[in-house]
Amino acid sequence: MKKPLLSVILALTFAALFAAAGCNTSTKKKDFVPTVARFYLEATEGDAFASVTLPVSGVQIAVNNKPIVTEYDFTGVDLAQSDLGRFLVFSLTGEAARDVYRTTGSNQGKRLVLFINDKPVGARMINGAFNTGTIAVFAALPDEVLPELVKNLNGTSVDLQKKIEKAK
Repeated sequence: MKKPLLSVILALTFAALFAAAGCNTSTKKKDFVPTVARFYLEATEGDAFASVTLPVSGVQIAVNNKPIVTEYDFTGVDLAQSDLGRFLVFSLTGEAARDVYRTTGSNQGKRLVLFINDKPVGARMINGAFNTGTIAVFAALPDEVLPELVKNLNGTSVDLQKKIEKAK
């Protein structure tokens, strides 16, 4: 009679330890707000498209319904400065860089439209094949929000890349 009771106590103890260990792994607090960036290609006549309006210029652009770059396709975002102001530089994964190179090479004269959390915030003219593995774009957002935006985009990117690696 003592052995079954001891077995039950040991089993309950191990179950409690595993439950407590499992709870600790999910309590890590994120220091960023999940933020999704996607690039859509300007639509060609006959494509399935949506019309969007850029916030500052009011320019309307018809874009394809499917993004060519998603939140899974970039490894980081940097903030850069030029004579025209601050802009975002998205670093792409190897596969995404090849896809963007092919897409931009065959779609010169069109625009890539940057969406942040499903809102259009900027556009970049395709004036040649993007062969650097990056996409640089001015965002129609106040300069003071750009550092926080970059932090949130990078946090989201790192988080997604970790999930991709775990799934492999």
